[in-house]
Amino acid sequence: MSLKDKRILLTGAGGGIGRTLAPLLLDAGARLGVTSRSDASAASLAHHVHTHREHTLVVQADVTSAGDRGRLVDRMRERFGGIDILVNLAGALDFGLFADTQPATIPRLLAVNLEAPMQLTHAVLPAMLAQGSGQIVNIGSIFGSIGYPGFAAYSATKFALRGFSQALRRELRGTGVSVSYVAPRAVRTAFNPIELHLMAADGLMHMDDPLWVAERIVRAIEAGRPETYLGQPESFFARLNALLPGAVDRGLRKVVPSIAKFARGAA
Repeated sequence: MSLKDKRILLTGAGGGIGRTLAPLLLDAGARLGVTSRSDASAASLAHHVHTHREHTLVVQADVTSAGDRGRLVDRMRERFGGIDILVNLAGALDFGLFADTQPATIPRLLAVNLEAPMQLTHAVLPAMLAQGSGQIVNIGSIFGSIGYPGFAAYSATKFALRGFSQALRRELRGTGVSVSYVAPRAVRTAFNPIELHLMAADGLMHMDDPLWVAERIVRAIEAGRPETYLGQPESFFARLNALLPGAVDRGLRKVVPSIAKFARGAA
């Protein structure tokens, strides 16, 4: 599928992946609505994509706010006449041992990582069904297939997002509206706390360059792939975990004390 003239709404465009992904979508010919949570980051994002400003709509919005979500959809209709592709990229991360997690963190992760993409999808779906075409793209995580120590609450939200994507894809078969789920592993951006960068330096996880990840998200959207997993050996372990979770348990058991050391540092 060509992205030329496709009307795309991209949430979380102010983050490390989003700021790389937005120009790639514009270079592919899309008409792009992008969101960023603060006025300052929205202004910075507008400057970042200024060479495509005639094809770009930048909106300061909090995707956890029902009012802001409604305004996003309305602004896309006013500017571009509707939405062909919704890319749910906005996300929140928590790294640490679950016993040390602040209670308020749990509803925040659920609101950003799960409820917001579900509610935005619910808001754009009727028009997509009416026009007989559309694509929902949910950006998940390898940790939505592998419950990784130190990411219990985060993994829970991404497991749920993957399940939502799968169920909705099956519901919508034959309607012209598709659902894609893209699962990167860790990405080298400021989204991650310093402890994760230290873990990567210690060989406990791998991190990918945001441009590499953004390019593969574009390819997944163009191909309309149902599911895309990025990075090896994590992609293999995601599939192995579905078949033989005990094997993954045994593989991770020896590194849990090292992960716990970094997780306690993040608390």
